[in-house]
Amino acid sequence: MSILETVVLGNAVESWAFALGVTVVSFVLLRVVALRGLRRLLNAASTEKHYWDDVLLAALNATKPGLLFLVATFAGSLVVSVPLTVGQVMQSLAIVALLVQTGLWADGGLSQWLKMRSAERAADDPAEVMTVNIIGVMAKLVLWSLVLLLALENFGIDVTALVAGLGIGGIAVALAAQNILGDLFASLSIVLDKPFVLGDFVTVDDYLGSVEAIGLKTTRIRSLSGEQVVFSNTDLLSSRIRNYGRMYERRVVLNIGVTYQTPHGVLSEIPEIIKDAIESQGGDKVRFERAHLADYGDSAILFEAVYIIVEADYGLHMDIKQDVFLRIHEVFEARGIDFAYPTQTVFVESRVKD
Repeated sequence: MSILETVVLGNAVESWAFALGVTVVSFVLLRVVALRGLRRLLNAASTEKHYWDDVLLAALNATKPGLLFLVATFAGSLVVSVPLTVGQVMQSLAIVALLVQTGLWADGGLSQWLKMRSAERAADDPAEVMTVNIIGVMAKLVLWSLVLLLALENFGIDVTALVAGLGIGGIAVALAAQNILGDLFASLSIVLDKPFVLGDFVTVDDYLGSVEAIGLKTTRIRSLSGEQVVFSNTDLLSSRIRNYGRMYERRVVLNIGVTYQTPHGVLSEIPEIIKDAIESQGGDKVRFERAHLADYGDSAILFEAVYIIVEADYGLHMDIKQDVFLRIHEVFEARGIDFAYPTQTVFVESRVKD
């Protein structure tokens, strides 16, 4: 009897050698298919701008040789006689390995799609970036939950009873983590309702700054002084938010006071002076609305003027406001009109005794 006919663990050496060959060939074939797919996708991605080439490339890059080896080992075990228990274990391991590898492929492709979609829409629609990121987190959670449940079911665990038990436990966890879940649902509300998006300048109570990041639990705002202010999503939505990022025009109210010694004829000319100063900025930037003598103050005759800046840029607003003030000051100085400042006149009455 030759050495190839020697029986080891219930199978001839020749059968074990054949099983090893099947395992090696299966593993090599799986690796070759994956590597050839990667090579073709790399060539396509380098020569053409195909959206899905990069997604498939990222998916195949998530291939794990160890998981492929488990599948190949199970294929080799099919040509030899192994105990029923060992065969079942190897089959379960191979199925789980295939499930995990499929999950890795899906996760890799999904991550690449999210990255490309976010980069593509970041400039045009920052709100969609938030939506894509939240949907991505939820999709990955569902994906790996399915992989876990299928793997457990493959090992003979009653998934139905497990899901029911998790449902009961989930109620207890939900009660214990109300704040966290509240912030999670608040983040979904921000994504769907879009009260603000990344890059918007907002004020929340006494805080103001640009929205820098929107997470599942917190939103981060970069203040004008440079520090990062962190709000929980629930607190943020319960506050009054002023979103200057949605401002298309800026309405400006000017208040000017002159002294009570100003003659009536000059007072009647001041609204026209203010109007000319505003309209001198150009009709493509400023739209004059009105100018009136508004009130008699404690120490000044008050004029109120309103104009609209057709852009929301704060720097432009301050430049125009400065020019308007300087123009009014120039005309007032030339006409001898005095600006009012807080003053108080005291009248003393003297009584002469007989």
